[in-house]
Amino acid sequence: MAAITGFNATELFNTLISLSFALVLGTLIGAERQYRQRTAGLRTNALVALGAAGFVDLGLRLNGAIGATQVLAYIASGVGFLGAGVIIKEGGNITGLNTAATIWCSAITGAFAGADHEAEAVVMAIFTLAGNMLLRPLVHLIERAPLDERATEAIYRLHVTVSQTRRDALRDVMVETLEAANYPVREIEELERGDEEVELVATLTSTSVDPKELDAVAADLGRIAGVEHASWTAQTTE
Repeated sequence: MAAITGFNATELFNTLISLSFALVLGTLIGAERQYRQRTAGLRTNALVALGAAGFVDLGLRLNGAIGATQVLAYIASGVGFLGAGVIIKEGGNITGLNTAATIWCSAITGAFAGADHEAEAVVMAIFTLAGNMLLRPLVHLIERAPLDERATEAIYRLHVTVSQTRRDALRDVMVETLEAANYPVREIEELERGDEEVELVATLTSTSVDPKELDAVAADLGRIAGVEHASWTAQTTE
């Protein structure tokens, strides 16, 4: 009986408009993901947008703007967990970050629609599609650009294998040589390489270096008596 007496055709029509906008816009966003054969495709993005719109619309009807705001907070956290499910890590490779971000945008698009801001929902959907489609050529252009190691932030390490008898003396020489080249040492680790050799691994304080300069430092150290091998490695920071 309460459902009959509380029926409001105007509010129902308003809800239908909000849900329709959310479903259509979420479908458009998801269609691009489906075309790219991503984990979360058309249906996922459409349902995320639809669900967000439904929650916001219900909160708005039950408790006005305060109710909608409260629901939005839960949508933000809930969609975060949903997005984490499409992120896959295989060894050092991580995939699905862009798809997870798209799910966030689908949820916001639906939230706009549920809050009766259909125009803003359309704008959000357009910007989301633009981010996934129009920025793709720019990403490819950047990825194809030659890598300048001097401008790349990384952790650089100098590896010098020395004899056990001259370990301490060569350790000091290693530090002095690097500091003379303006590459101060953050720390030095010693790795045993059998009974007669030890590898000194110097981690540099600098995050950006000139590879040619490090090559020269390694070559200078390699010519010192007691040094068996000298080289350097770089590990990019995330």
